[in-house]
This record gives sequence, C-alpha cells and structure tokens, in this order.
Amino acid sequence: MRNVTALVLLVCACDSANVKRASAPPDDALVGHLGDGAAVRVGLAGEQIAALTAGPDTARWLWSPIIDSHVHVTYWPVADQLARTGVEAVVDLAAPEPTLDHAADPHDASIDVLAAGPMLTRPGGYPLASWGADGYGVACADAASVTAVIDRLAAHGARVIKLALDRDGLDPALIPTAVAAAHAHQLKVAVHALSDASAAAAGRAGADVLAHTPVEPLSDTTIAWWRGRAVISTLAAFGGRATTLDNLRRLRAAGAIVLYGTDLGNTRIAGPNPDELGLLRAAGLDDAAITAAMTTAPAAFWGLAFELAPGRAASFLVLDGDPRRDARVLLAPRAVWQRGRRVH
Repeated sequence: MRNVTALVLLVCACDSANVKRASAPPDDALVGHLGDGAAVRVGLAGEQIAALTAGPDTARWLWSPIIDSHVHVTYWPVADQLARTGVEAVVDLAAPEPTLDHAADPHDASIDVLAAGPMLTRPGGYPLASWGADGYGVACADAASVTAVIDRLAAHGARVIKLALDRDGLDPALIPTAVAAAHAHQLKVAVHALSDASAAAAGRAGADVLAHTPVEPLSDTTIAWWRGRAVISTLAAFGGRATTLDNLRRLRAAGAIVLYGTDLGNTRIAGPNPDELGLLRAAGLDDAAITAAMTTAPAAFWGLAFELAPGRAASFLVLDGDPRRDARVLLAPRAVWQRGRRVH
C-alpha cells in the first residue's frame, strides 16, 4: 500500500510540474527590444505591465499593437480574428445606433472599438439607399436635427462623429454645425469626402480627419487646410489609384498625419492588410512611417494608452525584427498580448 501511495504522489508531482511548465510563457514571449533599443523582459500583473527589467539580447522586438482607423466590424463581425493578428483597436466608422452602448465598454469586446454610430447624411443620401439601409446612416435635414443627433450619439458612447459628404451626403452648409456640436462633446469629426470640394469644405469647417484619402485630385488650397490634421489611408479600398496615392503623398508632405485604415468590411482581409502596406509604400512612406501610421500615430491621435511602460495595459506585439526597418514583420507577429493574455 505504501508503494502505491508513493507512486500516486510521484505521478501527481509530475503532473503538477507539467502544468507549471505548460502555463509558463515560452522564453521569447515576454522579451525583446523596445523602440530605444533596450532589451527587456516584461513582468505582468493581471491586465497591466508590472515592470520592465533587463532582458537577454534577442532578435525580437516589442511593439505597441496595430490600430485600424477605418473599419466596419458590425457590418463584417471579425473582431476575434483581428485580435489574434495583432489588430487590438479599431475605429468603427458606421454602425447602427444600438451598437454604441456595447462598443462603449472595451472589455465587452475582444478588441477596443472606438465607435461612431451611424454617419450623418442628407435625407435619402449615402449610404441610406445602398449598403447602409439598415441603420448605418442617419438623415439630418437641418441644423437642429444635426445637433440633436450628435448629442444623442455622444450620450450613448460615440467616440467619434462621422459625416457623409460629397454630392449625396450631408448638406455642406451643415458641416460647421456638426463640427461645433461634436467638438462640444470633445469628439473628433471624420468626414467621408472623396472630392476636392468636400475635403475643402470640411477643412474650412474644422473637421479633424479625412475618413479616406480623397480620390479626386486635391488643390493646393485644400491640401493646406489639412495641415496638422489627419487622413486615413484606405488606399486598397479604392484600388490604389494614382490620383489617390498622389493626394496622400501631398497631404503628408504638407504636414497631415497619416493613419493606417483599411475600410474593413468593404475590404475583406481580417488582419493587417499587405495590400495597404504596399500602397502606403507606393505613396512615399518608408518602413518607419508605415509602422507609425499603423501603431504609434493612431494611438496618439485617438488617445489610446498603448505605451510599453509599467502601469499601462499589457497589450503589445512580439515581432521578429524592428518594424521601422521592415514593416512587413507587423503582418505576422510572433506573439500577441492583449490585456495580459497571450491571444496568439
């Protein structure tokens, strides 16, 4: 009987050791170089980074996660897939209003969702008569309705307001009212403005970000309006037209902030989009600029705390190289950490 008991204890001890080994992260899952080149090991405390201590020299790099600044994850619900690929935050730039209450709490979702709710447009305008017929747009005929809708969206947790412009969008005379109402709630204004006239009108009114790189050639005056503001790329969504690439090149040269965005839902790659990376390069961005557009620039623009520092959320990527030298490493992270959990 003593031998049997000893054998059981030995088996239990071995099983316990195996469990501990299985639960411990592999050696390369929490070590790598920071942006300043320092090799560190990340210590975790629940969902947060507890400490960064000196780590072994390694080929790995630790980087803040990817942010897609133009998606439609209600229209194409692939948030779980995005999380596993390193896209840990998205800006949903059109969804039915009832989705706002859910999106307002990032812990209810597999990724952080900054939601706009429905985009404001004219009665019968874009996208009400097409893909957005089921609540992806809201009709506003006058200044009172614009203000009332934005007040309501803000109360339900909208993180940004989107305006549909161009020929079948919101009346241009209402753009200043919409911008003022949104800014009163400390919300940024994104505009669907593919034409020069709409981009200029939005710029004059103080809108914050172009939801797409416009496809119509932009005048020098329009380019100047967007100095110091932002433009979301979405180049692949429009086929990478030469005029669109030139617009992005000129906007960037004038001082506009470039934010990576794919128009996910209209495009169908559930993760970092290699086509978008290639077109950003064709528009003149080098690897460091592409990396910034995908990670640090949108984090700063949207106010997301993704720094690798003690006390911050333990959400970061482990990469097989420095993305500033080769942005393609962002397409296939070695490991993805999300709020203290390894999800890939």
